[in-house]
Amino acid sequence: MIGLWQWAAVQGLLKPSILPPPSTILQTLLGLLKSGELLDNLKVSLGRVLEGFALGAGLGLVLGFAMGLSKGMERALSLLTGLLRPIPTIAWVPALILWMGIGEFSKVTVIAVGSFWPVLLSAIQGVRSTDPKFLEVAKVLEKDTFTFITKVVIPSALPSVFTGLRVGMGIAWASVVGAELIAASSGIGYMIMYAREVSQPDVMLVGVAAIGLTGLLIDFLLLKLQGRLLKWNAGS
Repeated sequence: MIGLWQWAAVQGLLKPSILPPPSTILQTLLGLLKSGELLDNLKVSLGRVLEGFALGAGLGLVLGFAMGLSKGMERALSLLTGLLRPIPTIAWVPALILWMGIGEFSKVTVIAVGSFWPVLLSAIQGVRSTDPKFLEVAKVLEKDTFTFITKVVIPSALPSVFTGLRVGMGIAWASVVGAELIAASSGIGYMIMYAREVSQPDVMLVGVAAIGLTGLLIDFLLLKLQGRLLKWNAGS
């Protein structure tokens, strides 16, 4: 596909102003790496993504476990979560600017909102999918609540939780462009939007590729962590 893309560009079948050839994109990538512009912007975005993900995933885990363990809490919050969940992350941007201004926290909150929902749902599902036999044994042995949660519920929910964390991290990276629409002057999303405004499609595509590759690397690390923590679940 890359070879065909390069050939079509050389033959003049593609306009460089719309879709530059891979050779041009590679040269732009090397230039941005040499100048440090790409790494500087990526570093800023990575910081925002990790902060937003930690906030959103942390709240999702706490609330998800609470709703999974308490049917009363799930009934009380199901209408609210059902109403808010379908709202696209980008739709929150104007409201967050109004409530929080154009500072760093509003950008982090956009990413947190995007990563919150998959972690919440996976935590609820993980708790609810606990093997009934384990629940019965814990009840027969009269285990206290703390032991029940830490030794039965959390280990049973972890495979589902890790799936939610991986999805949430993917959405966090997808949300970074929207987050950096909020009066940003740095970040990979800002670099992409600025390149679009000044008609630099090669820079724009380098930024898109950087987001994809960084997200792939983080997902790989999460898979490695999951493999180490959940060796007992390797065959599932």
